[in-house]
Amino acid sequence: MTKAIILAAGQGTRLRPITNDKPKCLTPLNGKSLLARQTEVLKEAGINDIQVIGGYRMDQIQNLGYSCIENPDYASTNMVTTLFCARGVMNDSEDLLIGYGDIIYQRNNLEALLNTEAEIALMIDKDWRQLWELRLDNPLEDAETLKLSETGSVLELGKKPKSYADIEGQYTGLIKIRKDKVNEFIQFYDDLNQENFYDGQDFFNMYMTSFLQQLIDANWEVKAAVVSNGWLEIDSVSDLETYQELEDKGQLKPYCDLGD
Repeated sequence: MTKAIILAAGQGTRLRPITNDKPKCLTPLNGKSLLARQTEVLKEAGINDIQVIGGYRMDQIQNLGYSCIENPDYASTNMVTTLFCARGVMNDSEDLLIGYGDIIYQRNNLEALLNTEAEIALMIDKDWRQLWELRLDNPLEDAETLKLSETGSVLELGKKPKSYADIEGQYTGLIKIRKDKVNEFIQFYDDLNQENFYDGQDFFNMYMTSFLQQLIDANWEVKAAVVSNGWLEIDSVSDLETYQELEDKGQLKPYCDLGD
């Protein structure tokens, strides 16, 4: 059994004016919201226990029938704080799948993650440059480091790369925690020093990659579920317009098949 938690508390200011009156996860792509697309793929894979963590205009998510938990401090905190607002529904009876609210992915990519046996598994796109070059003039400016061991363990992620050699793939925002480690995962977070800064961010605004690096540095087994394209991140109006234009031309499938 697997419980899915979707982190969807933010407004997504780079998607304004689309997000002036709706949360980022309800941004439509080809007539269907990002949240609907993600939950459809989860349900196709047999994952029906889905919890959304909301904040900005969470009422709109609730009105669509999703089970929601609120991060009341969404405007002043980051994703890790948002995640642990759902600690009350996390338990060691089922694997925990964590997904960002601004991504979509194909079922085969989800299956690759679900089939990766590790304490923590991360969906990693080895062909990330194809997508980044579509979205950005200089992919290196936006991408983050990712270094792997010979056995596929993640050694480093989330730092500023000096060259493309520092990037063996790109973390996609989809995580699986093995069920027997869920309680320790919560305890690890609780034991972190709230007075420290993590990659320049205070505890409550810690990046998810910084939290994952803390786990890696503490010798947790963090493995890559390696995929090749088959997912999209929607971070800006430009992203959305680019994807929609390609879909209209029938050219989006090499990047991600929407299944429409």
